[in-house]
Formats: sequence, structure tokens, C-alpha cells
Amino acid sequence: FIIAMSAYTSFPEPTDDNNPFKDPAVTQHRSNTEYATLDLYNPFDDKPGPPPPYSATTTSAPPVLTQAPPTRTTPTEPRNYGSYNTQSSVNAATADLLKKQEELERKAQELEKRERELNSHALGPGASRQKNWPPLPSFCPVGPCFYQDIAVEISQQFQHTVTIMYYFWIASAAALFYNLICCLAHFCVDTTTGVGLGLAILWVILFTPCSFVCWFRPVYKAFRCASDSSFNFFAFFFIFFAQVVLYVLMTVGIPGWGFSGWICGLTALKSNKAVGVMMLLCAILFTAQAVMGVIMLKKVHSLYRQTGASFQKAQAEFATGVMSNSAVRQAAANATASAAQGAFAGRQ
Repeated sequence: FIIAMSAYTSFPEPTDDNNPFKDPAVTQHRSNTEYATLDLYNPFDDKPGPPPPYSATTTSAPPVLTQAPPTRTTPTEPRNYGSYNTQSSVNAATADLLKKQEELERKAQELEKRERELNSHALGPGASRQKNWPPLPSFCPVGPCFYQDIAVEISQQFQHTVTIMYYFWIASAAALFYNLICCLAHFCVDTTTGVGLGLAILWVILFTPCSFVCWFRPVYKAFRCASDSSFNFFAFFFIFFAQVVLYVLMTVGIPGWGFSGWICGLTALKSNKAVGVMMLLCAILFTAQAVMGVIMLKKVHSLYRQTGASFQKAQAEFATGVMSNSAVRQAAANATASAAQGAFAGRQ
């Protein structure tokens, strides 16, 4: 049985007639460089004859790009996709930047003021500055009388107080002018109040410049860190205390004194209500001035201790100022010479 099966399982030799690779249907389709490959040959084509000859296809090179492809740019600002946390962080960063910008601007202003202060002090004590107060127009025949610049001459810790005193003086002048209007209106209603109208005119002309020279300029020079600050402080305390007492008299409004206080206002209210209301408003202004005067007097006195001023320094500064005056020195020399001549004549 094994011998019988070996005849069927053994492979035939290539020269045998039953070799399947010798079949003409197979041998005509062997790979040959003269014929096309299988991807070009269609066995289902009805055309008779052998397949077309093989021709090598040339692959063309890829086209060269003459222009660089566009690059994608990344936006500089972050996009907001609706996230609550992202929006809050952006708002916080913006607020922080605004705060830093305000701080830098404030420091720049402080540096500018400090530079002006240094430039002002660099002039020296003997140097003269151009006078700028009162600010008069150029065509006016009278020029300014004082040099005044709170931001330059006053230390930063005292600038607020000096500025309040300056506006307080302006308010006092405005109240006196309004008092004049009230007295004029009262005179139009009652002609027997002519004395009060005349005194109201006198108070406007007298108190407006005198208050500036007598109590505002001393407190201005006292906080200016000058050599005579102690004397200016005591001059301010004495004169401004008298000014506060005068404010109280203005508030009372004694008839015939030229002040539209409470008494004059209530009296005028009986004869003419419009004039009475005007005078009562003036009385309210005088009352506010009296209260503000007391407050500022205490405020300046509390700052007086911080400047190092004292009564002994005020006496020394007064003596130095008196002796440095040429007119006083000449008068003292003349008095000494006259006394010496008198004594010498008496001995003869």
C-alpha cells in the first residue's frame, strides 16, 4: 500500500511531461521585462494577443514651492472664552496696573515739588524772588507786593494747614463784602442806619488787607522754616486771637457797628423780611467764621510745638531783628550821642 501511494506523493521531475509548470498557459504569463506588469494587464480584456510591451514610467519630481507657506501667528492678547475665573483675574490685573500708575504719577508730582523746593533754596537767603501776589494784570500800574508759593516755600507736612488759612482769609474777605451788601440793603429800607453802612465800608477797606498782612503772612512765614519762625508764631497768636474776638462781635451784630449779626438781623426781620433774611445769612457766616477761627487757632498751636519754636527764641529773634534794622540802629546811635553830649555839657 505504501509503495502504491508513493507513486502519487512524489514530485515529478522537471523533464516529465506532466509537469504543471510546463503548461503553455502558464509559461506565456511569466514575468518578462518586455511585457507590462500585472497592474497594467487586464485578464478580462477581450482583445486577443499578448499583453502590451512594458514601458517604465518616469516619476516626476514634486513641484517646488516658490512661496513659503503662511505661518500661524499667535495672538498677543489672551482670548476670553467666558470663564469666570479668567475674567476676574484679568480685572484684578488691570486694577493693579491702574493703582501702580496712580502711585507713579503721585511720586512724579512729589519729585517735581521737591525739585522746585531745592531750586528755591538754592537761591540763598539774600537772593530776591520775583513777587507774584496779589496776581494783578500787566496793565495795572501797581505791581505785586509779596512772593508767595505754598507748594515751594512750605514743607509738605504743613502745606495743608497753610492752604486752609489762606482760603479762610479769602472767606473772611468775602463775608465782609457780603456784610457791606446787607448793610446797603438795610439802609435802602431804613435810612437811619447810615452809620452802620459807613462802618461796613470801612471794615471792608481796612480789615481785608490788614488781616492778610497781620495774621496770614506771619503764619505763612512761621511755617516757611525761616530764621524768625518763633517770633512769627507769637505775632500770629496775638493778632489772630484778637481777630477771633472780632468775629464774635460780628456774630453778635450790635446795631450801629456795621456788622449784620444776629441782633441786627432779627431787628431788620420785623421791618422787612427780605433784608432780615439776608442779614441772618450774614450772621450765620460770621458764626461759622468764629468757630473756624477757634479751630484753626488750636490747630496752629498744636503744630507750633513740632517746629521747635519757643518764647525764648522769639525774644532772641525780636532783639536780633530790631538790632539789624538800620533805622533802629541810627536812632539808637543818635540817642546815645545826645545822652553823651548832655552828660558832658552838665559836667562843664
